[in-house]
Amino acid sequence: GFEQMNNSNELILSGKELDVQKLHEASYNKSSNLKISISPESLKKMVASREFITDIVKKGDPVYGINTGFGALATKFIPEKDLATLQVNLIRSHCTGIGDPYSRELTRAIMILRANCLCSGFSGINPSIVELLVDFINLDIIPFIPKKGSVGASGDLAPLAHLALALIGEGDVFYNGQKRSSQEVLKGLGKTPAILGPKDGLALINGTAVMAALGAIAVEEASKIMKLADITCALTADGIKGTSKAYDMDISNLKPHKGQLDSASNLNKLLENSNVMASHEDCGRVQDPYSLRCAPQVHGACRQTLHHAQEVINTELNSVTDNPLIFTDQKKVISGGNFHGEALAFCMDYLAMGISEICNISERRIEKMMNPSFSELPAFLTKNSGLNSGLMIAHVSAAALTSENKVYCHPASTDSIPTSTDKEDHVSMGVTSGLKLHEVVKNAKACLAIELLCNSQALEFQRPQKSTPALEKVYSLIREVVPSIEEDRVFYHDIQKIIDLIENNKIIPEVEKIIGELK
Repeated sequence: GFEQMNNSNELILSGKELDVQKLHEASYNKSSNLKISISPESLKKMVASREFITDIVKKGDPVYGINTGFGALATKFIPEKDLATLQVNLIRSHCTGIGDPYSRELTRAIMILRANCLCSGFSGINPSIVELLVDFINLDIIPFIPKKGSVGASGDLAPLAHLALALIGEGDVFYNGQKRSSQEVLKGLGKTPAILGPKDGLALINGTAVMAALGAIAVEEASKIMKLADITCALTADGIKGTSKAYDMDISNLKPHKGQLDSASNLNKLLENSNVMASHEDCGRVQDPYSLRCAPQVHGACRQTLHHAQEVINTELNSVTDNPLIFTDQKKVISGGNFHGEALAFCMDYLAMGISEICNISERRIEKMMNPSFSELPAFLTKNSGLNSGLMIAHVSAAALTSENKVYCHPASTDSIPTSTDKEDHVSMGVTSGLKLHEVVKNAKACLAIELLCNSQALEFQRPQKSTPALEKVYSLIREVVPSIEEDRVFYHDIQKIIDLIENNKIIPEVEKIIGELK
């Protein structure tokens, strides 16, 4: 679990060391023993940049975001006596989010990312506000943040304003499973809501934390989907007496894309010395369909979308993404555009394509198992077909998910709608990319669950021959929750139970115990 986290259950935020895996672990952490804290070095930096803001206010020269209006209102100078009101007004007016709230896990990821960015010490925020934000994470106080309303530039303003609203005691939060006013929860815990001074509100909302959280959580899920796709493909190959000859490393070594080599290596490990495969070595079938034969090439290319996303998102997690930035050493405040989410938007659209294709090829393998002319098994994998429909409509559900994913692969990143009287005239739509990506991930998991429902049943028709120890372990994990199919029943429950196995990551570690780590 948390060994990388300083050999204890502590994640120390410094703006430098966060990665996708640590963020995922901290966001999904259920126990109260994980503590998030701010590095002493970061605290020093935050204090210094806060003092710099105080000096600017004393001097009274107009500096964007400190004593001016925002966005297209940047030319309006605001006197010192109104600066606290300016920040509170900013938060209230920017709370325009739409729709259902983010899940507990995604909201935790958003908070950790915002805190990590502020810990870099370039934002000029009052450090006590960052400490309160960290308290929210540690106490599992989950702000109500509606999912929609960000265009992915100027930062994720609307969603992050809802986070800031909870910090100042005016928003709603989920606490101990109940939706309550943040003021009431803070009072009960003996905590004081944040009091915003110059630049504090802007520092809380101007950044890419929502897009980056969506990307980071999806990347971690996607890395599991890639391994699982190789596992399900291998089990399908044995379930319908496919061959592993096309996975020969000599073939992939002539087209040595990293993803392809990794996938081919996994498929070989999974299928090595399968009795089912040995039993039909001399059968008349020469080549399998592409959904089996080209799995290393397709799964491999999908992995490349993941590799790219990992690189981009790990960089973003430790980036300073607000505006304006305070460079205390050089005594300067500069307005720029690090809040723009273009890099994230592109890589999430690209990753959505990769995950969608995993789903696409999986659906084709499911179809091959349904079809007796190819599988040489009973139609729809049911013994008494006609009276029983078997897995006919389980395949139709996989087709529906696959088709939906193709719609979600339309890129959001190539769109832009100018906002703020055309001052903010090019935006990334990165949150839209991220929300679509999460739907694609969910659909792909369900499609792989349906493939596992089918191939575990197909394997029974190959008895008494056994597959490999690793694949037999997958078969038995499924049979622990889904009994063998003798006649028609409500398959919804079976699919849901396999999705739960996938969600709780029960399959991959068991396989890796037997054949070592998959790539």
